[in-house]
Amino acid sequence: MSDWTQAGLTRLTLTDFRNYERLDLVFTGQLVAFVGDNGIGKTNILEAISFLTAGRGLRRAAISDIARLGGSGGWSVSASMVRDDLDTRIGTGLTPGEAGRRVRIDGEDARSSEALLDYMRVLWLVPAMDGLFTGPAGDRRRFLDRLTLSLDPSHGRRVADFEKALRQRNRLLDQGGSASYLSAIETQVAELGTAVSIARSETVSLLSETVRLQAEGGLPFPLAKLALEGAFETGTLGLSAIDREDLFREWLEEGRGRDRAAGRTLTGPHLSDLHVRHAAKDMPASQSSTGEQKALLIGLVLAHAELTAQVSGMKPVLLLDEIAAHLDPGRRKALFDKLQGLGGQVFMTGTDRALFEGLPEGGEIFRIAQGGTAMRDPVE
Repeated sequence: MSDWTQAGLTRLTLTDFRNYERLDLVFTGQLVAFVGDNGIGKTNILEAISFLTAGRGLRRAAISDIARLGGSGGWSVSASMVRDDLDTRIGTGLTPGEAGRRVRIDGEDARSSEALLDYMRVLWLVPAMDGLFTGPAGDRRRFLDRLTLSLDPSHGRRVADFEKALRQRNRLLDQGGSASYLSAIETQVAELGTAVSIARSETVSLLSETVRLQAEGGLPFPLAKLALEGAFETGTLGLSAIDREDLFREWLEEGRGRDRAAGRTLTGPHLSDLHVRHAAKDMPASQSSTGEQKALLIGLVLAHAELTAQVSGMKPVLLLDEIAAHLDPGRRKALFDKLQGLGGQVFMTGTDRALFEGLPEGGEIFRIAQGGTAMRDPVE
């Protein structure tokens, strides 16, 4: 669609980031692969790109832990990008002695990393997510919140405010706060929690339809059925937003004694879970084989990239770590074709150059070597 915003990196510079004292890369292709031995620093490049959007990056690391050992204690990631044929420079980093990371856009300080969402949406799939369907519900909530954030930039702030309000309520319960104080904070919890749940549900609904259409298009990844489930969603089903808030507030007030004894709030969307099923086998994703779980996850991420473009009007940048290692040649070719069709820039990693033999014309391969060097390897 001609009215979509096209954004892509043309240059990436890392300084004192992880194992890189300095790395300067220039990109001309849509599909870019980094090839090298395990532990050489390929994923570190993807992590650097992931900091060019809102949030804590694909590893959710403490920003002080990212600085190169033996360096100044700070780090920086800067990039030149083309957005609808206009050059923009974005960057982020940590200055030694400061508590948080700084974000700059065209040389000007931005108030927060959320400002980067106006320039680029970044999505990722990394091996640490392979256990998503069998791991704790909190991991799936964070995954869903990341999906929702790319569609609704205000979602991240709502989630943070909701979690802060929950902590305040738990502290008031523990310290014997007055009923009036509790009522005031419970009003905030109810309003924010309801908004978070509605946004998550909307994402699940939109993503489910996109996954279905993707499957009908013949993409060789299994169809996933999605549902946001929890006592909050079940108990408020069919209610308006205002009625949900009122009911949630009643639950919180009635549950003060129980929650005080438990030391936490036992009712609310902070306990909900994203359930995924393998549609063809009608079984939970958690009971599917490791290969099927990986294929389901790839299908979800591809559908989400497509949905992000449709909803935000901005084609996202995708970061796919070790994406091709467990796919047969047919699925790899289908994956590369789909990625090219999505139209956004894609960065991938792999240990073997042969994994990217099916890369479409115009793709780029960089060999990452010991010592933090990168050499362009022509695509034949």
